[in-house]
Amino acid sequence: MRMEQKIKKIKNFAHNAQLIIVTKYQPLELIKQLYHIGEREFGENKVQDLIQKQKLLPNDIKWHMIGHLQRNKVKLIAPFIHMIQSVDSLRLLSTIDKYAKQNNRIIKCLIQIKIAQEESKFGFEPKDAMALFNSNTQKQYANIKLSGIMCMASFTNDTKQINQEFKLIKDLFDQLKLSKGILSMGMSNDYQLAYQNGSNMLRIGSAIFN
Repeated sequence: MRMEQKIKKIKNFAHNAQLIIVTKYQPLELIKQLYHIGEREFGENKVQDLIQKQKLLPNDIKWHMIGHLQRNKVKLIAPFIHMIQSVDSLRLLSTIDKYAKQNNRIIKCLIQIKIAQEESKFGFEPKDAMALFNSNTQKQYANIKLSGIMCMASFTNDTKQINQEFKLIKDLFDQLKLSKGILSMGMSNDYQLAYQNGSNMLRIGSAIFN
């Protein structure tokens, strides 16, 4: 099945969700093909790859940082990044605000929630995310727009566990009263479950490219 057909299949299933195409490890030629059929929102896991692709691809692409972001690398993407989905600490949030201000920009951010059990996963505990959204963040971080939350489910074949994790994140999303906000959850191997649990933004790579 061609990439275009795979994208159409995903969009037909998840018709109310925004698709972010994850271009991790993908060559420029394939990304250009998707650009030429109208795709504009792409996600990258690593800053170095993000910068390289941003320089070589059209300027109207909206780039999403979806991987773990070190604070010392924020300044490298602050001039152009559309959204940082992986904000996992207050210190990172403060750093993003600092460099957004230096570039005279307001950067959209999602707060990453730690729901998976693996130590390799990052994020806010749900209660800390709740406290952040209920605080006066917009005055404290004037160059950031908190647009919603993001999560990564556990890397497991246990669909019951994944479903439970997505339900917990959706409950948090509802408690935060983010009805017009972004709930970014679901990747290639679990996007159906994520969408059925209320996700409105999917991050999909291998299900399109492979």
